[in-house]
Amino acid sequence: MTAPLSLSPVSRRDVQRRLLAVAAVFLFLYSLALTLAPAARLHNWQATYRWQHWVGFATWLIVIGAAERFTARLAPNRDPLLLPLVGLLAGWGLLSIFRLSGEFGLRQSLWLGVSGAVYILGLRDGRSLPILRRYKYFWLTSGLALTALTLIFGTNPLGIGPRLWLGCCGFYFQPSEPLKLLFIVYLAAYLADRKPLVPATLPLLMPTLAVTALALLLLIVQRDLGTASIFVFIYTAVVFAATGKRRILVASVLTLGLAGALGYRLFDVVALRVEAWLNPWLDPSGRSYQIIQSLIAIAAGGMLGRGPGMGSPGLVPVAHSDFIYAALIEEHGLIGSIALLTLLALFTLRGLKISLQAANRYHRHLALGITAYFATQSILIIGGNIRLLPLTGVTLPFISYGGSSLLTSFLGLLLLTLVSQAQGAPDTAADETRPTIMLGGLLLAGLAAAALITGWWAFWRGPDLLSRNDNVRRSIAERYVPRGRLLDRDLQPLHFTQGSPGEYERMYVYPDLGAVLGFNNPVYGQTGAEEGFDAYLRGLANYPAWEIWRNHLLYGQPPPGLDVRLTLHAGLQQAAQQALQNTSGAIVVLNPETGEILALASSPTFDASLLNVQAESLFADPAGPLLNRATQGLYQPGPALGPLLYASAWQHVVLPAEPGPLEAVVNAETFFCARTPNDPTDWSDVLRGGCPGPSALLGVEIGGEALLALAVDAGFYSAPLAELPVHSLDQPSLISTPGTVASGQGSLRVTPLQLARALSAVSNRGVIPAIRLGLAVQDPDGGWQDLPLEPTAIQVFSPEAASAAARQLANPLGSAWEVTANALNGPETPLSWYVVSTLPGHYAPRLVLVLLEADRAASARAIGAALFQFDLISGDS
Repeated sequence: MTAPLSLSPVSRRDVQRRLLAVAAVFLFLYSLALTLAPAARLHNWQATYRWQHWVGFATWLIVIGAAERFTARLAPNRDPLLLPLVGLLAGWGLLSIFRLSGEFGLRQSLWLGVSGAVYILGLRDGRSLPILRRYKYFWLTSGLALTALTLIFGTNPLGIGPRLWLGCCGFYFQPSEPLKLLFIVYLAAYLADRKPLVPATLPLLMPTLAVTALALLLLIVQRDLGTASIFVFIYTAVVFAATGKRRILVASVLTLGLAGALGYRLFDVVALRVEAWLNPWLDPSGRSYQIIQSLIAIAAGGMLGRGPGMGSPGLVPVAHSDFIYAALIEEHGLIGSIALLTLLALFTLRGLKISLQAANRYHRHLALGITAYFATQSILIIGGNIRLLPLTGVTLPFISYGGSSLLTSFLGLLLLTLVSQAQGAPDTAADETRPTIMLGGLLLAGLAAAALITGWWAFWRGPDLLSRNDNVRRSIAERYVPRGRLLDRDLQPLHFTQGSPGEYERMYVYPDLGAVLGFNNPVYGQTGAEEGFDAYLRGLANYPAWEIWRNHLLYGQPPPGLDVRLTLHAGLQQAAQQALQNTSGAIVVLNPETGEILALASSPTFDASLLNVQAESLFADPAGPLLNRATQGLYQPGPALGPLLYASAWQHVVLPAEPGPLEAVVNAETFFCARTPNDPTDWSDVLRGGCPGPSALLGVEIGGEALLALAVDAGFYSAPLAELPVHSLDQPSLISTPGTVASGQGSLRVTPLQLARALSAVSNRGVIPAIRLGLAVQDPDGGWQDLPLEPTAIQVFSPEAASAAARQLANPLGSAWEVTANALNGPETPLSWYVVSTLPGHYAPRLVLVLLEADRAASARAIGAALFQFDLISGDS
């Protein structure tokens, strides 16, 4: 590690002043951005501006300005980069704390004033280093005694958690913070005094091991396990640098591993943090809530960040202290992360340089210990924020909120400044230099790893994290940016946003469509069409990339949401939903040629506008009102499969001459026709009447292999719609009992939407259409752009086979084909199916499927017939 060219006292002060001026400009601009942020959020100058943080900026100017003046006069040979680095870190942290909490910001400003005053007083008294060395045992004993007092008189300012503080009446002090520095002073002085006299390693280290064990025992009893880890790292760094014994590193790693294993067994807090670190996704709203929200905050920052004052860092618990790194990155992005880690790396390099150029062993060990303390603690807390390491609960030096931490950090800065001021001709031998360089490499590697992992969460995993339902930032953004409307096919509003910036609220025109169209809720996330078309509705799709980037850069928000036009017909949709009142079931109405869904109903349902009030009862309701039965309910299809089976048998030329027995026996249960046929030998009567025996016979004739292929082509093992949550069974490797499956009472279960789509092939010349819920999305200029179709249409029968099935199923009037079927979805859950559809080539194609979770075939037919006759123009049945 080569030292740079030496600087004269004049040039040192010039460098220090210029760097502090740059820091002041940055903090001024940061303060200005925080003031203007409310106007940027509202896109309006009529906003309530923030001013409180200017108190922090003024305090920083006074304290750092005074520190610069006294440093230049009292320590002319000091390292000129130390104070600018610390000043920028402290100011950045102070303004970030004000951003999160004005009260904590004012307290931190007070502590900054105290810390600056102590720093200046320490500079004025040049005897600090020798006094610390001479009375090392006294200082360490005093620190241990103060820390021990917390076992009796300890308190916690929050009222909960470990009692690590002494004080009252709003003033609290954490003795374990300065104890770190006193421990470093003790190690540095002891090793400098004793190493020349005791060359053997073990006798030399025995007293230090005893003192370290005492300190660790005290911290473990306090359950201050984060600080205990710091002590282990400090001891390792100083002793390794002093002895050069690599086995010290190995022993420390083993000690930490053993301590971690014991802590996991003995302390619940350690077990919870380790489990949250290993797999935070198991309990994202419980024990892993902090780390999940931290990662989401980092992902929200992206490359450039949301902008000062434009993010929502307060969503991360304890963001002003333990998670201030995540709070910074959300608003400053990966660029801010790299800048922060670079500042910490530069501080580490300057500390190592001071150590290498120290005039004696005491100064060298002292500078190295302080540098290792700052770097290690930074890596530990940042690593906990980004899931590189388990959470430790320590602070980020100079940045996190905490008076004890800030004061201790400035005391460390004081000692480093005094060591650099006292530099002379270094007496460092080559064998003593190598351990220091090696430690420096390890510390810098840790900071580099933190940068890489931050980038991983911000970019590679960022999209997944931001799309999570527990990312409340999406809902917060929608309070300031209007969400697009959901419109029916005739541009009638179904869902829309009203209000003014900062108070936008989602409105639901048809309250009983909650189970289908879903909701957009800041607490419970999104479901239904609100979730399926979210990217368009939030303004994250169908905009030019530069427009999205510009809004993100200026406001930390997406552009205004775009309207989405659905295939639904509002009148028909409302009629379908009303037809299911007081009945559990589902209805699907679609165009069998285009696959456009005209209506999709589910009952019981809920009112999305009342979700915040009724959420607990809705989640606990055994009737399942939140379930969209049309797309998520899996049901035995019964003989409703008959049209598909008949077309397949006809195409494979295996159609029996007569239907055979009308009943079917499955698992000792006898199933009968839904409607008694006039002629039990006529395929038309038995298919329309939903007789299970003939369906079973068709399945046997078709065979298991062909029946499985039919089920696959029909889409029974896949989701027919991307925009809504759709359940489906896993595809089996074979169907061993084709008769049972074909009767509709076997292993096959389908959703109403899957069955309706498959039966569309009968009316569409053997082609199963691609199901469509979204017709078009609005362009930013107001035009409309068709939405893509997925998946593609599938030809499952020949047109002749489909036509043959339609003719057999045609009603006596010849106006449509229909089928009525009963099924049993469990011992106490009878089902009634009714399907009616236009014949192939009809000028206004329509298919209606009705499912009732009851033995009410007549009611299902009545509902289906009314919806089939519904006039889309006049709105009459």
